[in-house]
Amino acid sequence: MLNGILRLSLLPPWADAGEDVESRLAPWGNEALEVFWSKPPPMTEIAADLSGLARRIIPCLDVADGRVVKGIQFQNLIDQGDPAECALRYARQGADEIVFLDISAAPEHRGTDLDWVQRAAEQVFVPLTVGGGVREVEDARQLLLAGADKVAINSAAVRRPSLLKDLAEQFGSQCVVLSVDARRRAGGESGWEVVTHGGRQAAGLDALEWVARGVELGAGEVLLTSIDSDGMRHGYDLPLLEAATQVVPVPVIASGGAGTLEHLAEALGAGAAAVLAASIFHQGVFTVGQVKEFLRTRNFPMREEWAA
Repeated sequence: MLNGILRLSLLPPWADAGEDVESRLAPWGNEALEVFWSKPPPMTEIAADLSGLARRIIPCLDVADGRVVKGIQFQNLIDQGDPAECALRYARQGADEIVFLDISAAPEHRGTDLDWVQRAAEQVFVPLTVGGGVREVEDARQLLLAGADKVAINSAAVRRPSLLKDLAEQFGSQCVVLSVDARRRAGGESGWEVVTHGGRQAAGLDALEWVARGVELGAGEVLLTSIDSDGMRHGYDLPLLEAATQVVPVPVIASGGAGTLEHLAEALGAGAAAVLAASIFHQGVFTVGQVKEFLRTRNFPMREEWAA
């Protein structure tokens, strides 16, 4: 039950080496302290390797009704398998992290299903980010206790921006990922707007302004998805990525549109710290290892493979 707490989320690679571990663990109670001091998290042994400029390759698993699904712009979803089994497969291929997004949680007004989060955490030892259905601090706590390393916040943060601050104060910014779904403005207007609920509702927010505000409130990372490009496999929205990376000092994860190896290289070249993809992995177009091998030829530093 303490997998997520005792992995990357508590002792992130950018944490101050002199930081008081006990104060970081305080929100979790005596049980967490006892487990930590009896068996320090193995991630701390390799923290130095994560503090460099290596780019990350992140398979994304959209989950609906307990199954991994994939569609185009969140529509016409096709079953891709069991979440834990998919996560294990990608971990064995060398994924740096794995993102789970419960895409039906917000529309159904419920929390994330913890069962598949726990099963994945028991089998996979790369960092796990889980989003969907996080509306309160307690929702995030339950996900971290179930084995998540980070929580991604989307619709709930739009409704109540202070939630980002509350989460950062409770668990640290390194645990908080601001997930932003953005689409180009209609009618020939320039820029991008924020949409929520799987891209179905306009939030009335400028995407770049929201990204900047979310980081100011405490988000330690931004997962930026282009709804226009999602599932299309025509490439990431490079102008959006370039603009976003200019307004925030934290890592930005590119999401939406990967179809070729060149698309991934373009996103990293636009300033993304990591590239997230789904279709190319789920459909077996490329493995994570093949992606890393190609990106190394483009002189992007890649992390060594994790042991699954």
